[in-house]
Amino acid sequence: MVRFPSRFTRSDVVRVCAVLAFAACAWATAWPEPEPLQKLFVLVLVLCVAGALLCATLRLALSLLLGGGLFFALRFISGLKESYLETALMPADFVYYARSSLIATLRHYPHLYLLTVGVLLLVPLLLVLAWKLDRPLLAQRRGRGRAAWRMAGVLLCALAFRVCLLPAGPFASLHNRNVWDKLSDDAQLTNFFVNLNDAGVTLPAMADEASAERDWGATAQVAPGTPPSPYPDIVQVLEESTFDPSIFTACDAPACKFAMFQPDARTRGTGLLRTHTFGGGTWVSEFAVHTGMPQDIFGPGGMYAPFVLAPHLHDTLPDLLRRLGYLTIAIYPTNGAFLNGRDAYRAYGFDHLYGAGELGLDEWEETDAQMFAAAKRVYDKVKKPGQPVFVMILTINQHGPHDDNPMAKLPPPWRNLVQGLTGRGESALDFDTYLWRLHDSDVAMQGLERDFLDRDQPTVLVHFGDHQPSFDSLIRPLARTLPPALVPERDFLTYYMVKSNFAGPPLPNYPALDIAFLPTMVLQAAGLPADPYFSAATALRDRCQGRYDDCPDKALLASYYAWIFRRLHVYE
Repeated sequence: MVRFPSRFTRSDVVRVCAVLAFAACAWATAWPEPEPLQKLFVLVLVLCVAGALLCATLRLALSLLLGGGLFFALRFISGLKESYLETALMPADFVYYARSSLIATLRHYPHLYLLTVGVLLLVPLLLVLAWKLDRPLLAQRRGRGRAAWRMAGVLLCALAFRVCLLPAGPFASLHNRNVWDKLSDDAQLTNFFVNLNDAGVTLPAMADEASAERDWGATAQVAPGTPPSPYPDIVQVLEESTFDPSIFTACDAPACKFAMFQPDARTRGTGLLRTHTFGGGTWVSEFAVHTGMPQDIFGPGGMYAPFVLAPHLHDTLPDLLRRLGYLTIAIYPTNGAFLNGRDAYRAYGFDHLYGAGELGLDEWEETDAQMFAAAKRVYDKVKKPGQPVFVMILTINQHGPHDDNPMAKLPPPWRNLVQGLTGRGESALDFDTYLWRLHDSDVAMQGLERDFLDRDQPTVLVHFGDHQPSFDSLIRPLARTLPPALVPERDFLTYYMVKSNFAGPPLPNYPALDIAFLPTMVLQAAGLPADPYFSAATALRDRCQGRYDDCPDKALLASYYAWIFRRLHVYE
């Protein structure tokens, strides 16, 4: 039998071990955060949780082990997700990912099964031992006073925890970062807790059901489409960070004009595209062109669409196309799991997403020509007689930065091409680099048109810019040549182009088309029948002249929201 010196009790030894374990957990949890303030932020949260547990249980060892263990487990899970799925842990994962794909993921990694079993068996046993072996603090005190102090302690620790999470609280600078940093940098636990505030989803204000029925009831009677026989293939290209440079006042040289922005005999519709993100956030543009809804109508959580919105969708363009008999595939320039891409695309209605690994490409390094060649290879492999195919291609050739090489390293035709730029001189390098890369994209787009439009198979080809690049914010002061009504949206304007190799009426033209209406243009160009949701979306597009959440008729917009959310249940 082991005997301890008289001045040490069994509880003392257990508490010392718990303190050491807590210190180890706190260090392993907070220290990997890259910045000192981020380390302090996580450490304070650990202490708040441990303090609340101590006040609730009065058992020091249990509180330290459970509090430190919870944060250590969070760090461990975050590391696993980053290692195996190459994407950051999000609060929504504990709702959506665990429900939709946890078992499927574990099935691919059998050793994780053993780890899970071990954790589920050993952790409860350890906590029970800590409870049994550690005497409660203040055991000799009884009565309402002790209960009041315990409750006050729990509330105080909970309040301190909540204050730390407030965007205007003591760690405000950790909240005031762009979404890309919160999703992709190395501050895994800081980003996890900061995103607790950002991931809240709220539906927009809605009218009553009678107004919705009056305004949109007729759209439930869907008119048949007028497609050629069979249905046409649809090839849609998201050109990352791409815009028509000719709208910029200083870009008036012949080299600023590219064929991919110019209408020709095959063009069915083209114009300015109004996006809902600037400088980044491609994933929300993906959400909009698949769902027919901009992410910002859902509040701050909309920026995390692949995580928090995608699992709730019940009607999308790919889903409608599948109901019409299409095979729906996506060609991705990154790992398919990046930013929850594979799960999100499954929710959007895609049969398969081909990531860079499956395509044999180096992720983040592909040119447009490489992406288009990969898409053609996949298309040729999956195409079956009589079955139309919808191909969604994401490019990354224009992804920033645009100033990573000096001007001298640009090919001679693209050096010092754009003159008279306002703002800091560095914007000339960004703009010239952009034009150089755009030239490659333009050539590649001509090749894509030859592959899919120079043939007998009826095909619709769509390409669009998902947002403007920021040029490290240097693009904002650059002058544009725009109608006065579009000046307030100057930073959110890119382009869209819709072509087909079969005859059809021209698509309607608007001052600027909201990106959320692009699915309705695709359906119209292909002559496909719209379901009640996209029929209503088409009507909203026409009534609001291409504008969505900035539609001037707010009553009409409120009744539309009531119709699609309450009647059609497109998002639940």
